[in-house]
Amino acid sequence: MTEVLLRAQNVSRAFGGLQAVDQVSMAIEPGTLSALIGPNGAGKTTLFALLSGFILPDAGQVHFLGQDITRWTPADRAEAGLARTFQIVQPFAGQTVRENIAVGAHLRRRARSQALAHAELVAQQVGLSDQLDKPAADLTVAGRKRLELARALATDPKLLLLDEVLAGLNPQEVAEVIPVVSSIAQSGVTVLMIEHVMQAVMNLAEHVWVLSQGRLIAQGTPGEVTSNTAVIEAYLGASAAKRLQAKVSGHG
Repeated sequence: MTEVLLRAQNVSRAFGGLQAVDQVSMAIEPGTLSALIGPNGAGKTTLFALLSGFILPDAGQVHFLGQDITRWTPADRAEAGLARTFQIVQPFAGQTVRENIAVGAHLRRRARSQALAHAELVAQQVGLSDQLDKPAADLTVAGRKRLELARALATDPKLLLLDEVLAGLNPQEVAEVIPVVSSIAQSGVTVLMIEHVMQAVMNLAEHVWVLSQGRLIAQGTPGEVTSNTAVIEAYLGASAAKRLQAKVSGHG
């Protein structure tokens, strides 16, 4: 049996009367690239915040590498090898790309020279080598997304949580970033990504988790979940899902 890298057990979190995450259990195995999908407001980013320690659950546990990290700080989780990106990218605008990436590298490299050297290697991995001396404020949206990815990657994570790293990109930019994410996974980093761009989910993910109204409603291969009735209903509504299935069966 494969050792589980990250395990969430019946994790729940409410905000006032809203149950944002409702008894979610999931297990991420090392060396995998999986996706978390669901309609807007499904609770995906809240679940990421629970896994990475930015908010604490009302109930349930989170284990990483066999340790209970439910109450650990984000910094402690990063030290253990769990890193995440954020949907809203906020680089240190007054610093260069190299300096921004070095912020992440400093987690495991005390010396500034070592952190800056590692920043160059990471920049190469995400396609930012030619922009290392540019102020982060001057980057395009696509460049900022790559920088956010680089800062998290520079911490040498075992597990990387990517929160909509493709959001706001045009189709060409999406096509250019997909191989970057793929190469990160192939380098040995386990990846769990929140993503709305289904092209990326279908191309990248081996396993997909589907969240709707705070609950996991399906999991499986991309093909399995996109043909799942509950998933189609969650995205399109029950009546639209029935019309779609009637159309499909009419062609069968």
